[in-house]
Amino acid sequence: MPLVQVFCERSRKGDAFVNNQVMEKTKILVCGATGFIGRNVVERLLVRRDFHITAIFHDTPPFESKSVNWVAADLTRADDVEHVVDGADVIIQAAATTSGSKDIVTKPHIHTTDNAVMNSLLLRAAFNHGVKHFLFFSCSVMYQPSPFPLKEGDFDPGKELVANYFGVGWSKIYIEKMCEFFSRISKLKCTVLRHSNIFGPYDKYDLDRSHVFGATITKVMTADNDDALAIWGTGEEGRDLLYVSDLMDCVELAVDCQETEFGLYNVGSGHAVTIKELVRRIIAASGKQLRIEHDLTKPNIPTTLSLDCNRVRQAFGWTPRVTLDEGIVRTLEWYRQNMGHDENR
Repeated sequence: MPLVQVFCERSRKGDAFVNNQVMEKTKILVCGATGFIGRNVVERLLVRRDFHITAIFHDTPPFESKSVNWVAADLTRADDVEHVVDGADVIIQAAATTSGSKDIVTKPHIHTTDNAVMNSLLLRAAFNHGVKHFLFFSCSVMYQPSPFPLKEGDFDPGKELVANYFGVGWSKIYIEKMCEFFSRISKLKCTVLRHSNIFGPYDKYDLDRSHVFGATITKVMTADNDDALAIWGTGEEGRDLLYVSDLMDCVELAVDCQETEFGLYNVGSGHAVTIKELVRRIIAASGKQLRIEHDLTKPNIPTTLSLDCNRVRQAFGWTPRVTLDEGIVRTLEWYRQNMGHDENR
C-alpha cells in the first residue's frame, strides 16, 4: 500500500470515486515539468486518478504523455504566469535556473535573479487566483557545514554562508519567506521542502551541468576498464544523498496531508557520505575496475552537512525507504537503458 495511504487518513488514495460518487479532480500545476525533479513529480502524480495535471515547460521539449496538459511558458514573464496559474488548485514549483558544481564555483550569480523573479510572480499569481496550496523545492545550501545533522532552526542568518552558496542560499531564503508571507496574508497554504542532494532518473548527466552524483555516474559509465577516474579535490567533503522516489513520497504526503498554513521541512537521508566513498560505491556497483585519482586543480566545494528530518517525520510519517546502495543500482540501470552507454567497455 502506498505510503500516503498508510499515514494520511485525509488522502484520497488515488481514487476518482468515493462511495460510487465521481470526485472532482484536483487541478495540479507542475512548473519545471521537464527538469529533473519536475519530471519525477509528473510521472509520480500521473498514477493518481484524482489529479488533473497541467505541466509547464520552457526550453526543454515535453515528453509524450496523453494524460498531461502541456503548456509552454516563460515563468519570468508576468503575463505568462498569470495565464498558467488561473484555475489551478495546487502549484508544485520545480522550475529553476540550475547548474552543476562547476558553475556554482565559477558563476555563482546565475541562481539568483531569474529564480527570485519567477517565484515572486508565481506566488503573486497564486494569491490573485485563489490557489489553495503552493509547494516550493528549496535546498540545504543555506546551512553552515556541520558534523551533526542540522534541524530547520539551525540556519543562522547572522553567520556568513559558504562563499559559493551566498547567492543561491539567500535567494532560497527569500523565496521561503515569501511563501511564509503569503500563507499569513491569505488562504494560500505553502510547503517548503529543504531537500538534500537528490539523485536518480532524469538527473543531469552532462559533466558541465551535473552535480557530483550525476557527474560520477557519467564518468564511470563512459570509462573503460582500468581507466583512472578523477575526483575533484580530496573527496573528504560529505553530502546527504536522497533517492528521488523518496522525495516524491514526501511531495505526495505534503499535498495530501499538510494541515498547517505554512510548513518548512528538511528532507534528506539524515547522514553524510564522503565524495570518495560515494565514488567507490558507484564503481563497485558498476562492476568496472577503475582507479581513483584526485585532481586538486579542479573547483570543489569543501563542505559537509546532513539533515535532521524529525519535523517531516512527525508531520507526515515520512522516512526514506531507498538506501544509497539501492539507489545507485537503480540509477545505473536507468542510465544503461536511457543514456546509451555500454557499461562493459
